[in-house]
Amino acid sequence: MSEAQTRVPVPGAALARLLARMTGREAALPMHSPAERLGDWLEWQRAVTLSRAMDDDPDAGSVDASDGGDERLAAECHRLRAALADAIADEARDWTLPLHPRRGGDGSGASAGAGAVQRHCRNLQRDIQAATGRLRGELREQLARREGDAARLAAVDAVMEGLLAPREHALLDPVVPMLVARFESLHARHGEGAANSPAAAWRAKFRSEARQVLLAELDLRFQPIEALLAALGNPRPDA
Repeated sequence: MSEAQTRVPVPGAALARLLARMTGREAALPMHSPAERLGDWLEWQRAVTLSRAMDDDPDAGSVDASDGGDERLAAECHRLRAALADAIADEARDWTLPLHPRRGGDGSGASAGAGAVQRHCRNLQRDIQAATGRLRGELREQLARREGDAARLAAVDAVMEGLLAPREHALLDPVVPMLVARFESLHARHGEGAANSPAAAWRAKFRSEARQVLLAELDLRFQPIEALLAALGNPRPDA
């Protein structure tokens, strides 16, 4: 068995496959393991900070798990993840059509539709980023109140978030433009299709594709939260 076949799946691979399928390209296999890539990204200043976080013995008071803080935070993670997933999967309206068409036209042209897609998907993406960022910080605070390895993990995660956030942004920011480009391509191929008309089938197909992509991004952004929850002894937020 080759080295590539024995590697642990890279987080975000599902999102990469969905985007590749949507754009008609093949998803490239990673040339390096995550540990190897991390070594390339880690500048010496960051490496020193990370080493200190891993080696230090943080001064932290113990927290009484019986106060319910862990359970309340875990419940909030579950609630927010479910709410975000529901918002992505919502089929109450056709969000590929503008809510407020331009005066003098039906507003359902390629440009207006692409604008509606961009606003809807970008708002969902921002909601995901804001929620996961807040939850990750609160989980770290809860871990930092403990002794030993739990407090050390909180410190390490803070350093890792600072290290990887710019690269995460660079990789995920193009997701919405790719969805908009997909919409424009389908629109050019199939033309207009008002809601509930036979020509609207391609819009339904696009909405399904976009939902899968956004749900994959939700999974990716929740992976650090799942790890921190596990450290607190709580189940995954999607369990």
